[in-house]
Amino acid sequence: MLIRAAEVSGKRHDLRLENGCIAELAERLTPRAGEEVLEADGGALLPGLHDHHLHLFALAVAGRSARCGPPQSVDRAGLAAALRTVEPHAGWLRGVGYHESVAGLLDRGLLDALDLAHPVRVQHRSGAQWGVNTRGIAALGLDAGVDAPGIERDAAGRATGRLFGLDTWLRARLPRTGRPELTEVGRRLAACGVTGVTDATVGNGPEELRAFSDALVKGELRQRLVLMGSVALPEPEAGMRLSRGAVKLVLDEFRLPELDELTQRIAEAHAGGRGVAIHCVTRVELVLAVSALAAAGGRNGDRIEHAAVAPDDVLPHLAALPLSVVTQPNFVAERGDAYRVDVEPRDRPWLYRCRGFLTAGVPVGAGTDAPFGDPDPWQAMRAAVERRTASGVEFGVGEALTPEQALALFTTPPDAPGAAPRRVGVGAPADLCLLDVPWSEARLDLSARHVRATLCAGTPL
Repeated sequence: MLIRAAEVSGKRHDLRLENGCIAELAERLTPRAGEEVLEADGGALLPGLHDHHLHLFALAVAGRSARCGPPQSVDRAGLAAALRTVEPHAGWLRGVGYHESVAGLLDRGLLDALDLAHPVRVQHRSGAQWGVNTRGIAALGLDAGVDAPGIERDAAGRATGRLFGLDTWLRARLPRTGRPELTEVGRRLAACGVTGVTDATVGNGPEELRAFSDALVKGELRQRLVLMGSVALPEPEAGMRLSRGAVKLVLDEFRLPELDELTQRIAEAHAGGRGVAIHCVTRVELVLAVSALAAAGGRNGDRIEHAAVAPDDVLPHLAALPLSVVTQPNFVAERGDAYRVDVEPRDRPWLYRCRGFLTAGVPVGAGTDAPFGDPDPWQAMRAAVERRTASGVEFGVGEALTPEQALALFTTPPDAPGAAPRRVGVGAPADLCLLDVPWSEARLDLSARHVRATLCAGTPL
C-alpha cells in the first residue's frame, strides 16, 4: 500500500508499506503497478493506539448486559427497568456497572426486592464484587453447603448475595456457554484507531490463551494482543499477534497478604522471566506493592495498575523502581462527580494522577479498563487534558497533560508503557492511525470521530 500526502511529524509525506512495515517515507513516491493507494489529504498519521489495560471478554459480554449504574440507572426503579430489558443468557440476567448511589448495598435483599423471575447477577462498577439474588444463591448452592473465600455471610451463616474477588470461581459454576465472540469488540476498537491491547484479566490461563488464539485465527480480533494473567499462563505459539505479559496480582485492602507473602509471589514471577502487574486502588495497597517490589528487587516489565490514589510521598519510591504506572484518566470524567462525594477529602488530590507521575520521573501509560470504563481512548486523552467531571467540575487540574502527552499515554510500546512513544518511520511496524485532519486541529478536539483509517501490520482493520 502507498499512503499519499499524510502529515508525519508536521510535514506531508508519502509512505510505502510492505510486509507489515513502513518500507519508504519521502516527500513524494510514485505508485507502483497494482499498488493500493490511500489518500491521506494531509491528515495526521499516528502510531496505532495501544490500550494498556482492558478486559476483552468482559467487554464483549457487557454488550448483552444491563447497565446498572449512573448515568443509565440512577435509582431502584431504573435498576429494575434496566434488568428487565435484557434477555436471560444461560438462564441468568446479567448487569454491570452498579454503584451504591443507585439503591444502596448490592446484596440479595436489594435484588430480591426487584421481583425478577430469573437468577440475577450484577457486577459492581469496581469489578471486584458481584451481587446475586436468592434465585442465584440457590442456583450456586451458597446456602446448601457451597462456600469459598469471598462469599459474604451474615451472623447466621446465610449468604448475603455479595461475592468478592470471585470472577474465576463464579465463571466455573455458571452454565458453560462458550467464549464470547469478539468481532464487534475488534471493530469498535478499530474505529478508535486501536491497533493493540493488553488484556489485564487476572484469571487468564491456559484455557483463556486457547480462546484468544482461536479468536485471532478466526479473524474476530485483528489487533495485536498482550495477555496478562496467572503464573500458569503458557507462552503463546510463535507467529501470532499474541504475546504473554506480566503476572497479574490483585490487592484488596480488606484482605491484604503479608509483605513476605507478596514479596515471594513477585520473586516467583521474576524467576519465571515475567514482570508483575499489581492492581492498586488505595494508598495502603500502593504502599504495600511498592514495599514488596523493593524487597523482591524490581524488574523491567513490572507495573502498577491504576495507582488510583498516589500521594506525593509515594512518588519517589515509585521512581526508584524499574516499573511503570498504567492509569485511567477517563475515570476523572466518568466517575469524578461520584468521587467528589465518596472519596475521602485527603485522597481526592491524588486520584488518577498524570502530570505528577511524569514530574517525579515515573513512566506512565494508560488504559481504559473497559468495560469498567468506556473503551474509547480518545475520551481518556481528553479527560487527561481537561480534568473535568461529567458535570463540568474541574478535578485535579494540576494533573492535566498537554494533548501530546495525552496521546503518548496510548502510543508507548505494548511491553513498556510509559517508555518513549512509538514513531512513524522507516522500519517501524505499519500499525497506524490515520486522522482526517492535521494534528494541529486534532489536538484541539481529541475525538475518535477524526479517525479515518486504522491499519495493523499494514492491513486496514
